[in-house]
Amino acid sequence: MTAAALIETRTTCPYCGVGCGVIAQHDGVQITGVRGDPDHPANFGRLCSKGANLHLTTLPEVAQTSRLLTPGMRVERSAPMQTVSWDSALDSVAERIAQTVAEHGPDSVGIYVSGQLLTEDYYAFNKLTKALIGTQNIDTNSRLCMSSAVAGYKATLGTDSVPCSYEDIDHARVLFISGSNTAFAHPVLYRRIEAARAANPDLKIIVVDPRRTDTAAEADLHLPILPGTDVMLYQGMLHIMLWESWIDRVFIDARTEGFDQLKAQVRNATPAEVARVCGIDQAALLEATRLFATQGPTLSLYCQGLNQSADGTHKNAALINLHLATGQIGKPGAGPFSLTGQPNAMGGREVGGLANLLPAHRDLSNPAHRAEVAAFWGIDEVPTTRGKTAVEMFEAARTGQIKLLWIVCTNPAHSLPNQQAVHEALSTVPCVIVQDAFASPATLRYADIVLPATPWAEKDGTVTNSERRISRQRAVLPPMGEARHDWLIAAQVAQNLAARWGRLQRGFAWADSEAVWNEWRELTRGTDCDITGMSYAMLDAAPQQWPLREGEATGAARLFTDGRFHTPSGRARFVAQGYKPVADRVDAQFPLALTTGRLRDQWHGLSRTGLVPKLFAHAPEPRIEMNGADMGRRGLREGDLVAVESRRGRQVLPVAASDAMRSGQAFMAMHWGEEYLGGAGTHGVNSVTSDAIDPVSRQPELKHAAVRVSKLDLSWRLVAHVTCNLADLQPRLAELRSLLLEVDYWALVPTTLGESAGITLRMANATRPPQPVLDALGIALNLAPDARLLRYADAQRGVERRLRVVAQGSAGTDATGSGARAISALWLSGPQDALDAEGWLRSFIDTRQDVSRLGAALLAGGSQAPVPVQVRGAAVCSCLGVSEPAIRACLAEVKGTAQERLAALQARHHCGTQCGSCLPELKRLVTQVQPAKAMGVVSESVSGSLVK
Repeated sequence: MTAAALIETRTTCPYCGVGCGVIAQHDGVQITGVRGDPDHPANFGRLCSKGANLHLTTLPEVAQTSRLLTPGMRVERSAPMQTVSWDSALDSVAERIAQTVAEHGPDSVGIYVSGQLLTEDYYAFNKLTKALIGTQNIDTNSRLCMSSAVAGYKATLGTDSVPCSYEDIDHARVLFISGSNTAFAHPVLYRRIEAARAANPDLKIIVVDPRRTDTAAEADLHLPILPGTDVMLYQGMLHIMLWESWIDRVFIDARTEGFDQLKAQVRNATPAEVARVCGIDQAALLEATRLFATQGPTLSLYCQGLNQSADGTHKNAALINLHLATGQIGKPGAGPFSLTGQPNAMGGREVGGLANLLPAHRDLSNPAHRAEVAAFWGIDEVPTTRGKTAVEMFEAARTGQIKLLWIVCTNPAHSLPNQQAVHEALSTVPCVIVQDAFASPATLRYADIVLPATPWAEKDGTVTNSERRISRQRAVLPPMGEARHDWLIAAQVAQNLAARWGRLQRGFAWADSEAVWNEWRELTRGTDCDITGMSYAMLDAAPQQWPLREGEATGAARLFTDGRFHTPSGRARFVAQGYKPVADRVDAQFPLALTTGRLRDQWHGLSRTGLVPKLFAHAPEPRIEMNGADMGRRGLREGDLVAVESRRGRQVLPVAASDAMRSGQAFMAMHWGEEYLGGAGTHGVNSVTSDAIDPVSRQPELKHAAVRVSKLDLSWRLVAHVTCNLADLQPRLAELRSLLLEVDYWALVPTTLGESAGITLRMANATRPPQPVLDALGIALNLAPDARLLRYADAQRGVERRLRVVAQGSAGTDATGSGARAISALWLSGPQDALDAEGWLRSFIDTRQDVSRLGAALLAGGSQAPVPVQVRGAAVCSCLGVSEPAIRACLAEVKGTAQERLAALQARHHCGTQCGSCLPELKRLVTQVQPAKAMGVVSESVSGSLVK
């Protein structure tokens, strides 16, 4: 099929809550490319690095080896998974649920779903759980990211209704970004912030974050508060507003209640006390307050830094208090705007797909609301007792209260905190059903029954983004293998159960996703999220915001414009709640405050982004970042392996110095689960995170854990870089993981080696691993000793170097005959200094430089290359593969203003001109790298610097 004949399908991105429109180009069999939808109001054609590479996650050679394509069952947990028919799998699921309910009651079943499900999927599972099985035990991984925002909105505004829209960014005069690295977590929204700043140079940006992130580095004012002190900060700001008369007394008196109690609460939050507790300057506190209160309109953008806390509800409410006190809500450019983490966390909240919710923002504790839902579903009553939330559900499984877990489109064996307890739960619970599209998640190894589901490119339905905008998700490709839609699997299990139990025979007989959505739409009638004025046909024409009632033509861009709120009195409520220190306290035994967060180019547990090797180029391997002074006091150097230990567990990984945080703090990226990072007895980053939960929202405190960091003396090391075909990548990774279970430390990640896909493996152990393990690793890496492998071994020192050399232009075949040759794989093992040659040998792989004349010199070791070679370095621009060394070299040659130097850099290398995700980092490098003197400048190529 020619390029002109390609089909274009409009759909939505499956990553963050921005909800970008995507146009997928395909031939009906394969997606050949994606671009942003210029007509979608969430992104106007922009995509971030993740969205721009979506098509690479669906390539046939990738999908065939990374997907679950057939149902499977085990006779027992330790037995291999056996392929079965769908009828057999569905019968078994229904039988196990029916048997569990009969023996232990409906509350012995727990269903754990995901913010990446479509609204139709969410609705089907919610109805199955609450209307048929008869329990409220359904919760979602959105509990880990958005439940404190929900609770904060309900406590203050009376309902879970985000009052703002993205267009408010264009109207704001002050942006107050709190607990969000928007540049990484919501890159396309950050492009909109950049555009707003360019259009309005007077726009002020304040960032509240313990770390100096890319977002904080570009702010006009950065408040680097100590972790967990947000409530004290906001109360201190309100104290100043009261002292300076920077409040809207008319709005407070007419539209709110509870202000006097809050005034009393903040009386002691003096600037001096706030500065002491939060660790910030009083002058910065005063300036932030002045801008927020007097330069408006002010729009607050906030995310996991507030939500993922044992006091997250009150952090949200304390920030909303500032908007109510200054009357900055319901107006263009003003309001508290919670940014959703997942693509359809909002849709899950709408349908009530959480343990404490009913559909359409109905209240579980309200008898009238329960009666409405029961009547609609045709049942006597909905369960009255709140179900188990995420952390509680797995603890109940660990202690034997829950006997069956059905896990859908999420990977709790990575994402939940306190992984030791989670793995105990998954090992203990009698039945685990896993429904997923991908084969890599660690949770799958505990599954008794596996149900293959359709992923992004094959799903049809709707999602709701952060600004309450509902978009159509359209299937681009037909389901691969035997995969089925999530809503359909739920419906078929429900019909099987209904037949066994003789009730609700017709309640789940939906013909398609539109039928599911139409039923859900009717259930919203008369509620604050009423969408009875919408239809699939309307959404096909353009995305719409709720509420949009029957008879209306368009939804509401912002809420509460009339000053009336969804409380019994119609008034917004101030919440008076004192500051509480973090739950997991730092002390002499655990002296560092660890926080977690996102990488720019990765998503959650890497089930999807992990299929694209080039998305690892910006942050290629796991590490813990620490303040350089803290490293010095512990005798740590860059790259040293350390044990990170908390009160719950430990993880081993390399340490790196960072000036992004002050002394006493550390940072790890959330994405590194045990599929990519391991060691004996560890389960990835969340081995150490805290499972303390907010008593209101039940959200865990993933953003703060008290840890200690100590250097490890693991004397034996190995590093391997191996090129491979995309079709071989996932099977090779799976095989390697199975060989690493008893190693003290390992990191195994996809990578790009020149223009090829590849694998990087790092290992460290107290002693040299047994020879059979090393032999198996050599085979799996295509580096087993043979006649065509260059090999050096020093048995006395335990040093070994292996290089596979192939014909130039070949990615994997052995070199034969004469002509140019290139290195395609390397293995270095032994004591630490045995890895000294890694840098230049890796560069030979990256550049495909001819090594045919170097011979034994390649095996000499040491840190100096035998001939000059170009060092590629870490990629800053993942779209075009532009490295940091190349950027620094260019900037060293360019003079002028910061804007002129950035323009010159982009003219030469085009970095930052596609998705734009790297722009904040490019701007930072422009300020860091000063032009060199006219004499002695060494020109460097796009691949990096020359070394010898």
